[in-house]
Amino acid sequence: MGLALPALILPGEALAAVTGARLERNADGTRLILEADSATSWRLSATQRPMRLIVSLPGVTWRGPARLPGLGPARGARWDAPNRRLLIDLSGPVSVRNAATVDGRLVVELGPGTAPGFARLTQGRIAQGQMGGTATARTPARSLPVIVIDPGHGGKDPGTIGVGGTHEKRITLAAALELKKQLEAAGRCRVVLTRSRDVFIPLDGRVDIARRREATLFMSLHADSAPGARGASVYTLADRASDALSARLAQSQNRADAAGGLRIPDVSPEVQRILYSLVRQETKVGSARMARFVVSNLGQSVTLLPNTHRQASFAVLKAPDVPSVLVEMGFLSDRRDEAALNRAPYRAQVARALTGAVHGWLEQHHAGVANSG
Repeated sequence: MGLALPALILPGEALAAVTGARLERNADGTRLILEADSATSWRLSATQRPMRLIVSLPGVTWRGPARLPGLGPARGARWDAPNRRLLIDLSGPVSVRNAATVDGRLVVELGPGTAPGFARLTQGRIAQGQMGGTATARTPARSLPVIVIDPGHGGKDPGTIGVGGTHEKRITLAAALELKKQLEAAGRCRVVLTRSRDVFIPLDGRVDIARRREATLFMSLHADSAPGARGASVYTLADRASDALSARLAQSQNRADAAGGLRIPDVSPEVQRILYSLVRQETKVGSARMARFVVSNLGQSVTLLPNTHRQASFAVLKAPDVPSVLVEMGFLSDRRDEAALNRAPYRAQVARALTGAVHGWLEQHHAGVANSG
């Protein structure tokens, strides 16, 4: 365990001063606000034992209250003078919805969180920036919810080739780029694409991206082939497929790794069970909730496949701790779906529906976490 050392301040160096500090209620969480009389840097981090958030302020003197009374998930805060940092003790795990400098003040928005999510916050710096004076720059929080969008197929794996010659990999990438643009324009989440160009990524690599980026939600986009089928649909993970079509689609998608030369590591049956079969109940519930939002939003603007929410054992949905859905935007084996998906305005329409689904899911997800606490 390393020792915390006091910040080094050169003799005669002028320090910024924290002139105000308070905790205030904000919706279902708590907001921390710090004010300083001149520019200084700040850094936000977290520790697991004890469970707390730490605002490091190496270049300040403290003129705020020595202690802040508890509010919401914060049991209280106190100034650690030797190390020039504010310690915020927590009653349980929290999420950091935003941490930014606004009009010179540091504003940290806290909400309900989960134990795994908070554990990830402790693995590195959450956010940092400059505060004080009249600065107005906003520093985006590292912990805003991350949505991972997965454009199916790519590179040597074209996916389905439509009746008119359309490659599925090109449709999924175009749709994913449009969805990313719309989600980022709304500013309520960060978006990561598993691929942003025509490259091959193994299915387990796509899952790994979601887990490495600490994704709140994973959405894989496809436009497969199924003779006689037309319309959009959404799939969540199940060991057994809900119907024959879902089973065939999962089998076809899972074969993409074999085509790309994936080598499955030689691991014990127990590890295989954890990697490929164990999905926590919380994740299953989150996936099913997202599927309902997808069906509701898509149904307002595009043709749907009957029994729109289906289940199958898609390898790309098997992250045990990330709610995941696979959206079939239509079937390239149907000329009407193929023609529609080749049109940019139609893909934008699909993206608007999926953006609405993501926003609805995020709101209900936060509410569900609050109620469970």
